[in-house]
Amino acid sequence: MQKNNPNRYSLDQVGVIHSCFKEKFATPRQPGLVTAALAQVELIEPFNQIDTVDGLEGFSHIWLSFIFHQTLGQGWKPKVRPPRLGGNKKLGVFATRSTFRPNPLGLSLVKLESIDTSKGVILHVSGTDLIDQTPIVDIKPYLPWVESVPTAQSGFASDEQILQLPIHFSPQAQHTLLNRPELRELIEQVLQYDPRPAYQKDPERVYGCHIADINLRWQVGLDQIDVIEISL
Repeated sequence: MQKNNPNRYSLDQVGVIHSCFKEKFATPRQPGLVTAALAQVELIEPFNQIDTVDGLEGFSHIWLSFIFHQTLGQGWKPKVRPPRLGGNKKLGVFATRSTFRPNPLGLSLVKLESIDTSKGVILHVSGTDLIDQTPIVDIKPYLPWVESVPTAQSGFASDEQILQLPIHFSPQAQHTLLNRPELRELIEQVLQYDPRPAYQKDPERVYGCHIADINLRWQVGLDQIDVIEISL
């Protein structure tokens, strides 16, 4: 962090994330929900030195501090509409994890799968909720003995709702997913956590998103989730 004057600070970007999530829609609302979501944190100069991650291999999880880069130009709001409340009720920005913050900083807890130092430094992580090309400004190890509070209250954000519906893949989708079980698992986990806005429950509506290297189209019916099409 560089101090420019007594009242203003600037942050140095230390890395960038390469994620399977290419857009905001269908990106998990919280980290750790979609365990099949793999990503790479690529450190940039001058922070891509082996010395910066010496000892990090001893930790199973890490905190990623990042910039909400896609909403930087939209400013902040004192009250926002959390998606899980249907987009109608407003709460104070500091009572939510909205991207429209006075400082556009986010924090995600992810699992550290491995560290590659063969060419610079790349951290392989899973359980991410970050969009591709998100700037990373800090990395810290997770300490469960001090940072885990099982009795903590979560206000309006109770346990994430999972759609208890079977997922049906069209013949075209099944053919595209042949020999790609990891992609099928990713799609199933994303859809089970229902990325639709809370106010959209039309069973006839077709949704679409860009995830990994595919374009995905699906419907959420009354008794099942239909993956209609997967295109490359």
